[in-house]
Amino acid sequence: METGVTGVLLAGGKSRRMGEDKRFLVLGEQTLLERGLAVLRSMFQDVLVVIAQDSPPLHVDARVVQDLVPDCGSLGGLYTGLTQATTPCIFVVACDMPFLNQAVIAQFIRRGAVGDIVMAKLDGRLHPMHAVYGKRCLPALEQMIQARQLKIQEVVSQPSLRVEYVTERDLSSVDPSGRSFCNVNTLADLEAARSLLARTPPSGKP
Repeated sequence: METGVTGVLLAGGKSRRMGEDKRFLVLGEQTLLERGLAVLRSMFQDVLVVIAQDSPPLHVDARVVQDLVPDCGSLGGLYTGLTQATTPCIFVVACDMPFLNQAVIAQFIRRGAVGDIVMAKLDGRLHPMHAVYGKRCLPALEQMIQARQLKIQEVVSQPSLRVEYVTERDLSSVDPSGRSFCNVNTLADLEAARSLLARTPPSGKP
């Protein structure tokens, strides 16, 4: 059980593309919220769930906090989670990512000792919602919020921060398909995730 890192689940999205609250969509026998929370609770002693200020209350087995700054999207959720965490760094993930992998997360945590941010860069694409962030990121996040520079990927461009990238080669033995980074934004995504889950044997490897 990891004690030096807080697991943070961002669960305050507006679900505009889905048309309904993604947190409560069912995949297998659990909602997307339950799936993400179960993985984090299996790995981290401290777990936070961040919701929007106008979100209905959540009743889950974890501490739930509201965004400290409204209407800043994922960047605001990251800022809130990092501010509220009592550990030096956090592992943050979005609640619409149904195939989290403990071995992948563990690799990110190990890499956190050498960078302020540990983020996947796969096929040239950054994945800021499956990443490790240290407390040294807070001043840069505050500046981005004040400037309304809310594109979360741009945090890696802040000159004060050290960024460690995780690549396909790093993940080749634990998640060669990259499904840990899949998310569910549309009904088509949900059906694809259900199909993938149905083809996945009990070992968890498709």
